[in-house]
Amino acid sequence: MNKLRAYADLPIRLTVGFHLIYGTQDNVFSWERMIEFEKFLEAFGMPLPLVAAVVSVYAQFICGILFIVGWKVRLTGLVMVFNFIVAILLVHLNDPYPNVYPAISILSGSLFLVLYGEGKLSLDDRLNTKKATI
Repeated sequence: MNKLRAYADLPIRLTVGFHLIYGTQDNVFSWERMIEFEKFLEAFGMPLPLVAAVVSVYAQFICGILFIVGWKVRLTGLVMVFNFIVAILLVHLNDPYPNVYPAISILSGSLFLVLYGEGKLSLDDRLNTKKATI
């Protein structure tokens, strides 16, 4: 099993990355959906709700892609840890557990990736391997 340890990040990266892309693609490709998200954030008292909506959506979408390819995994994880701490504190704090679970899962997966970093099947590892051989 120790030989497989170098691949421990892969299911987390793929699952979290897919969920981030899936959960934000409608906002990325539809301005109307982005405006709905702005109104949602405004109802929770988020300052500059349109800016917050755009930053959060694009951060999640781009970080989802970066998780999947395994590039800048720790930095990407930090961005998502911050994003989902804000989401939990602002929106989900009084939600029943089943409603907050997706945010907790993304936060936990992102924190794992911050601490663990990239594994063998990642762009980061590939680029680091090339640097080491030059």
